[in-house]
Amino acid sequence: MSLSKPLRRIVAAGMLLGLGAALAACSFSPVYSGAVASQPMLNLAFAKPGSRLAQVISQELALRFGTSDAATAPLASVSASSSSRVVGLSATTNPNKLARMTVTATLVIVRRDGTDAAPMTFTRTASAEYTTSGQVLADTAARGEAAERAARAAAESLRLAMLASLSR
Repeated sequence: MSLSKPLRRIVAAGMLLGLGAALAACSFSPVYSGAVASQPMLNLAFAKPGSRLAQVISQELALRFGTSDAATAPLASVSASSSSRVVGLSATTNPNKLARMTVTATLVIVRRDGTDAAPMTFTRTASAEYTTSGQVLADTAARGEAAERAARAAAESLRLAMLASLSR
């Protein structure tokens, strides 16, 4: 059964109007907009990092949130630890072995505005894979690069956890 031309046009116009109305009801807004963007908790003062990985995470968070030198700005302290392990159990003659670097990052935010609020603590883990070849210099460089990639992924996860916490 085929529809006549005028009926097809009416159905097509109705579908377009319905689709337009459905999409008009949707709203897209960035995470940083509205109440979350105006929160004073996003103006952070960062404590001195204790390791290279903590420095990478602090820099990523400072890049995303900005920094503050105010004495009442919340103090963010980042600590990070890393571990590495070889992936797979088979013994092969191939000298290249797959390994995984895992970074666990903890962000503690302490308010310094005179309130007795408990510190906010966020802990996230991220991993990155790399290949070892048996050459010491190449293995060390690959391990360090994978640790920084995992630290950046952990920083992004910490950023999202903090935004989610503040949006409640």
